[in-house]
Amino acid sequence: MRLADESAKYLKWERSMRTSILLPVLCLALAAPNAMAQDELLQSGPMLGYSDMFEVLIWAQTTSPADVKVVYWDLESPDARMETGTVTTTKAGAYAAKLLADRVQPGRRYGYELHINGANVERPYSLEFQTQVLWKWRTDPPDFRIATGSCFYVNDTPYDRPGDPYGGGFEILDAMVDKNADAMVWLGDNFYYREPDWNTRTGMIYRNTHSRSLPGLQPFLANVHQYATWDDHDYGPDNSDWAWREKATALEVFDLFWGNPELGPPELGGIATRFEWGDVEFFLLDNRWFRSSEHRLSGHKQVFGEKQLQWLVDALTYSRASFKVIVSGGQLLNPVADWDSYATYPVERARFLQLLQENNVWGVVLLTGDVHYTVLSKLDRRGTYPLWEITTSPITAGVASVDPENYDNHLAEPGTLFVKRNFATLDFSGPENDRALNVTVWDVAGEELWSKEIRARELRP
Repeated sequence: MRLADESAKYLKWERSMRTSILLPVLCLALAAPNAMAQDELLQSGPMLGYSDMFEVLIWAQTTSPADVKVVYWDLESPDARMETGTVTTTKAGAYAAKLLADRVQPGRRYGYELHINGANVERPYSLEFQTQVLWKWRTDPPDFRIATGSCFYVNDTPYDRPGDPYGGGFEILDAMVDKNADAMVWLGDNFYYREPDWNTRTGMIYRNTHSRSLPGLQPFLANVHQYATWDDHDYGPDNSDWAWREKATALEVFDLFWGNPELGPPELGGIATRFEWGDVEFFLLDNRWFRSSEHRLSGHKQVFGEKQLQWLVDALTYSRASFKVIVSGGQLLNPVADWDSYATYPVERARFLQLLQENNVWGVVLLTGDVHYTVLSKLDRRGTYPLWEITTSPITAGVASVDPENYDNHLAEPGTLFVKRNFATLDFSGPENDRALNVTVWDVAGEELWSKEIRARELRP
């Protein structure tokens, strides 16, 4: 998806603002005109949520109570204007609005405007969304690109730890815009709760608002459809688990600020969900809601829990997708029992791998974040195809203290360990009978670090 050229002027201005960002608390007035590249009533957004054939979700947040709607049109019929319903934002709802464009047709591109209190809030970049293509039984699947990454930290001096800022490299947002992705999958730690945020709904809403309002993020949110799972830092404190006191509040706030197709199956709990794009299905797991403490010494230890694993297996075996991408905030294959690795829960990890193999689930690729470095891992399995795990981290948070010469994940593919800020793109292409996934990792300037092609036919038992 390509932004209009006028966004370049905005991005150049925004670069000069990055080093001195200090956002207001929710409904306070902005300190200077356009200091957040937003009009007086617009706090953040618009942001594209899920896209389907007959429906697209668009999210926005205001600074105070306001009536919000979206006006949209097919780019090939710009005079035929349509509108979403109007949502009145409230303090109880974090002044966030979710708007449904439900008069759309499959496989079309639309321009749109955000209207607040009846007036168009002009943005210094183009606003476009798309609907998914109706291709099955008609054509080959569409070619498309998914951007992905984890660990997005926005500095906030009064509440950060003393010392050098933990966040940086915000020019990476320009590179992410330039890659023209159709959708983005956020892999967790999508922002970082600090000590003042953890224990209250007010703090959680503040932190989400602060991170979401970063100026350089706005063009990316407005033109790329966003999907997300979470990890510990956007769930609660570091390494928080199922016993976290404010987990229900964290779930509520997650739902206020993201636009997934569903929050999660109500009979399951948490935020596990799934979505399709073209011929690929993404399974977004919840690695926090059911997680046992990594420090317990007796009893059953789990990350996903048997109920979520059974949901996953049923969803995978039902799916006919060319690629089945399992998404988790933490690494799944890395055999080193360190950080938040699944290897620290060896019994359930073995159970997870066993379920995939004994149910003959084909087409699986793993996509994970969390560890503040990027690597491609490969697990060879006797009698079936190998499992690939793409780990990409961090986007703007600090990098890990990993010595490439002594990295002890023996599943890592040579030349793929990268210990700097980065993001990845997943390009799906080719005819239906020979689909390919090309994984590319990019640095903060948008320069390619490495790429790997994985063909669907190679992921068969």
